[in-house]
Amino acid sequence: MSEMKLWYDKPAVKWSEGIPVGNGRLAAIVYGGAEQEVWNITESTYWSGKREKINSQSSGKEDLARVRQYFFDGDYEGGEKLSSQLLEPAKSNFGTNLPVCDVVLKFNDAGQQQLTRELNLENAIVKTTYERGGSEVQRELFASHADGLIVCRIQSELPEGLSFSIELEGMTDYFESWSEPQQAGVLSFKGQALEQLHSDGKCGVRCQGSIFVKAVGGQLTGASGKIEVANAKEAVIYFAIDTDYGVTGDDWIKAAEHRIALAEAKGYEKLQLDHIADYRSQFDRVDLDLGKSEQSKLTTDERIRDLSEGRYDDPALIALFFQYGRYLTLCGAREDSPLPLHLQGIWNDDQACRMGWTCDYHIDINTQMNYYPTEMTHLTESHQPLIRYIEQLSESGKAAAQDFYGSEGWVAHTVSNAWGFTAPAWQNSWGLNVTGGLWLAMQLRDHYEFTLDEQFLKQTAYPILKGASQFFLDYMTIHPKYGWLVTGPSISPENTFHANGTKVHHYLSMGTTLDQVLVSDLFEFCLKAAEQLQLDESFQAELRKAIEILPPLQIGKNGQLQEWLEDYEEAQPEHRHLSHLHTLYPAYRITPQQTPELSEAARVTLERRISTNNHEDVEFTVAAFAGCYSRLHDGENAYEQILHLIGSLCFTNLMTFSKPGIGGAESPIYVADGNFGGTAAIADMLLQSHAGELHLLPALPAKWSSGSYKGLRARGALEVDVVWAEGRLTHASVQAFATGQTMLRSGNGTVPFHYEAGHRYRVNSDLRIELQQ
Repeated sequence: MSEMKLWYDKPAVKWSEGIPVGNGRLAAIVYGGAEQEVWNITESTYWSGKREKINSQSSGKEDLARVRQYFFDGDYEGGEKLSSQLLEPAKSNFGTNLPVCDVVLKFNDAGQQQLTRELNLENAIVKTTYERGGSEVQRELFASHADGLIVCRIQSELPEGLSFSIELEGMTDYFESWSEPQQAGVLSFKGQALEQLHSDGKCGVRCQGSIFVKAVGGQLTGASGKIEVANAKEAVIYFAIDTDYGVTGDDWIKAAEHRIALAEAKGYEKLQLDHIADYRSQFDRVDLDLGKSEQSKLTTDERIRDLSEGRYDDPALIALFFQYGRYLTLCGAREDSPLPLHLQGIWNDDQACRMGWTCDYHIDINTQMNYYPTEMTHLTESHQPLIRYIEQLSESGKAAAQDFYGSEGWVAHTVSNAWGFTAPAWQNSWGLNVTGGLWLAMQLRDHYEFTLDEQFLKQTAYPILKGASQFFLDYMTIHPKYGWLVTGPSISPENTFHANGTKVHHYLSMGTTLDQVLVSDLFEFCLKAAEQLQLDESFQAELRKAIEILPPLQIGKNGQLQEWLEDYEEAQPEHRHLSHLHTLYPAYRITPQQTPELSEAARVTLERRISTNNHEDVEFTVAAFAGCYSRLHDGENAYEQILHLIGSLCFTNLMTFSKPGIGGAESPIYVADGNFGGTAAIADMLLQSHAGELHLLPALPAKWSSGSYKGLRARGALEVDVVWAEGRLTHASVQAFATGQTMLRSGNGTVPFHYEAGHRYRVNSDLRIELQQ
């Protein structure tokens, strides 16, 4: 089998064993076997809830001052009580993303043999094959971004060997499907994203779509909401859907029908060619070889099991997981996607949306991590829907800033939805994360640093981040004890502490470490951008003054990086969030070369967290551990975390999950951030480009002693190819898309590297740099 395939020799009996496809808006999990196949259909804009004004009980700055005084006086209980009264709005119609329907195909294929299912990452096509009566039946399915629909072709070697039926089963409170009169091969459907846990059950996005079957030979009939195909040689199935999200008028109702008509006129072969060309134009930008694996001949579920049991090293499985993360990005986020990746990417297992945590935008790590690999793994276009969404938050967040804090600028907190919710969430213990929107908006800094697109900086990144700076400059206050400019009250995402010698769990405080590092990075970036663009001199002066009195990073009594302004006792030392280590990874204020003492404190933090009983090693935590160890240039520990992520926190389809017990989950639930975070960490182990350095192979584990990669991107608008052997650089190639300079590092060696736009440079094993073109 190809090393770029996931494959299986048995049916997928449930959602978590299925194969994901997607085109940036429409997606499916495909599962089943010979006798039945199910396409669990999702659509990124299919949300319950609605846009609505969120009422605040706070009068603004006066009430905020009253709340803060409790914390300055050390009365955490009093501060939390008043905060919940003033800064804890009702949930109302927040909503959730919901699955649309199941497409259920039933075949007269009992007694099948030699079943195989596969996903080929090189062409993004799912294939199922089996033998029945000595002849082969084959199904191919893909989600076309080029033509905006899902297409499936089913073929039999026998002239009359194909018989099956198709029905639709709705997944929401309102869904109906019907057979079209005079059109035997057409089912139409409509629905509305309604549920009663996260909304009132009366509001949600509407959808309408069609499924069309074209058969070669045999008979095609349709009635009572079912399509029947009998004794055919071949059939092609087209599925399309549209919604009324963000549109006016009724043109959307017929849009899916029109899209199917165009696709049917184009024909299956051309649809497939266009799909492959569109997909490969981005997927093929990056190659990764970490070494060959004998286990590549095994099924993917067997390889995951063997890795988890420590039977074999399988570097090719790690490379497959890396490329799978890039595949999932392209499935869920394309340049024209209407919304960014949510908690479950673009899919929906109908579990998270039925729980308290919802299938939404968790902006206290999860949504951010979905985009950690985007720039580095050469998928920059996939950042565009997130960038547009951040623009939306920066507008809707102006009301939250004014209504809850009486402040200028914009703010968003812990969770958001399809309509740009920015208020504090309905429970302060996890919902009063005042830098959630800022954390997400720092993706704009990443996009600029990797592309050096000055037009983007001037027109998008700087105005949005300036608005965030204006909020914090107006909102923050001087701490009376320390004289530092601090945020608060706010949480260190979702963690708690003990104070005043008690064992009470507190969650709100002033000046958390996450807040201070995000605000520091924000102010410094905005100042540099304003200077570069020659804008806003008075604003620059405000930033310089504020930067001088921001709190420093601090090392606590146990040698750890403090998570809070005060060295509180951790109430949950096993906690899954590592928010205060954001400044190590994915940000870069802490580095082994420039801040060795803080780097050691970060290492102590990691070791203390991971060594506790009942450590919450959920998918995003393990991915974050891998990234943090990578930034400490500890390839062996980063590698162990990657092994654990793939071997112990992946379903058999390589999609990562959160363990039971988190947020009330009774079973493992798919969460996309582990896939994206793991992909990013693997890339980071191979290439780092921050703090004034371009570092080749910074955290290479012994198990990846020889290998190569092509096409990874680096800050400074650089593209890097590297070959290594016996744990050492053999040679590298660097393509410059801008002019600049940095320090080039590999192993213990460093050299200055000056580069010019349009030139390619060869780097030899001893770091000698030669101009190639």
